[in-house]
This record gives sequence, structure tokens and C-alpha cells, in this order.
Amino acid sequence: MSFDLKQFHFERILNEDPIAHSITILGYIATKGTPEVEAIPSPTIIRIEKTALSSFSDDLIGSTKLIESTDIYTWLFGWIKASEERPDVKINVICPATEVHIRKYSRQQIHIVHETPALYERIVKPYLNNLPASRTQWVEDILSGHSEAEKVLFRSPASESPDQGFLILPDMKWDLTTVSSLYLVAIALSKSIRSLRDLNRTHIPLLKAIRREARKAVKEGWGLEHSEIRCYVHYQPSYYHFHVHIVNANYIGLTGMAVGQAHLLDDIISMLELDSESGPSILQRMTFSYGLGEQHGLFEQMRVAQVELNDDA
Repeated sequence: MSFDLKQFHFERILNEDPIAHSITILGYIATKGTPEVEAIPSPTIIRIEKTALSSFSDDLIGSTKLIESTDIYTWLFGWIKASEERPDVKINVICPATEVHIRKYSRQQIHIVHETPALYERIVKPYLNNLPASRTQWVEDILSGHSEAEKVLFRSPASESPDQGFLILPDMKWDLTTVSSLYLVAIALSKSIRSLRDLNRTHIPLLKAIRREARKAVKEGWGLEHSEIRCYVHYQPSYYHFHVHIVNANYIGLTGMAVGQAHLLDDIISMLELDSESGPSILQRMTFSYGLGEQHGLFEQMRVAQVELNDDA
């Protein structure tokens, strides 16, 4: 589906990040109508992010304007020359955007919450069970090959058990060019693993295979050594179908790398290897502490539940 952004009608700013040089805005794009049917405005989220300056050449800067100069220091504004090979911004569009999308991309206050196994069973698990399948339909489209098939870097052989299968492809957040901000994602084929809470010792071969193929993909594709990538899993994740983030180790400052949300794949494998052969896994027995935004669907119930934990402290 393509969009004519000239038809976008601005409504309000949802969020802006001066560190990431990005802005997220809400508006609508009117779908094409017919003589019989009036055009319907579709809520639309647009995220605009400044692309990385991956190289420099003599003709990169088109013009400059002096801001200030003191002794050996000078400040300038500069305008980059237009180039087909070097886009200025990357634009992500969500249309039609649901209320869940709007809440997710809105600026929000983050609170640290503590999720015991009991709270997972009482609050989080029912929340996951009630999520509509449409929330991860885009993941199913990728796994089935209906979308982004040409971008897949690795897919497990068909002869392999679906429970151990996965694929690797570039993440939508990456510009597909700048190696310093390389960002891939490995997505499990199995629907039974929704988050870290579902992992146990039987998944060690899957996790090790993801690590092995991720290292091979970045080596063959971009010449990066395995020590130059960072593989991690989110909890809570942004979508509940198990996936592993694979990024350049020098790409720091990402929101998703925050302590309490990002868990290194190496550490997850090590914990499971130390785990017992039977019973609930260590990831099912432990208490997770993480940041939860006020717009998250879990926030209100988890906020109230924290009072119980504080009373027991």
C-alpha cells in the first residue's frame, strides 16, 4: 500500500526526541472515495527521523551561516546538498493507526514496576490472551512470506522443526545503508513463545542458532565480527511474538536498550543452561523489574499491584 504524504492532514505532535532527531505526528489521510461512497479519513501516524551521516565528501554541505566565533571555536548552521543516494530523513507511516498505536507513540511518563510470577499469572497473562490476532498480523505476513520476503537474510530450512525455526531480516527502523546503525531482527516461527516468560531449557538450541546465524549474517553482509554486534530481547516487548534484536554494538543511546527492558541474548542462554532440568524455568520463577509507560495497556493494573508489593517489602 502506498501513500501520498501531500494528502496528509496534520492534527498534533505525539512525541519529539531531540537526541534521536525524530518527531512523531498524528493526522489523517483521506482514502479515495467514489461517487457513491464518501472518502473516509484514516488516522495516520508519521515518524520522521534524521538519517545518519555515514560519510563525508567535499560537496556534502551546500551552504552555511555563521552563528558565533570565539578564539579557536566557531559555530555554524549548515544545509546539506540534496542527493538521491543520501536521503535527509527516514519516514515511517502507520495507517490506519489504532488507538493502541496512538497511545504507544505518544510521549508518556515511565514508571518502574516489579512483576512477580504471581502478577504475571494474574495480570500479564490474561492481558496477552486477550490481545487480538490482528496486533501481530504483520508478523504472520513476514513469516509466511507474504511481505518483505526479498529482505530475509536467513530462514530455517523447511526440514527443521517449526519450534526451532526462525528468520532474520532488517528491522524497519534501519535505513538499510548505514552500518554504524545496523539493526536486524530475528523472529521465531513458533507462536507458542510470546515473551521471555515462555522460555525454558528446551529453547536453548533455538537461541544458540539465532546467535550463530546472526553472527554469520553480519559477517557476510557487512564485515562485522561477532564482538561488534549486540543481541538482546525486550521485556515487556513491543509485540508478543518472540524476537531478538540484533544491532551494531556501537549503536548506543537507543530507547530499547534501557536497563530493565533489554536482556542480552548471551545472558538468557547462560541462565537457562544453569537452570534445572524440570519444573518452571528460571525466567518463569524470577521477578522482572522494568519501565512501563502510562499509556501501556498493562499500566493501570500493574500500578495498583505495586502497592501490594510495597506493603510486603
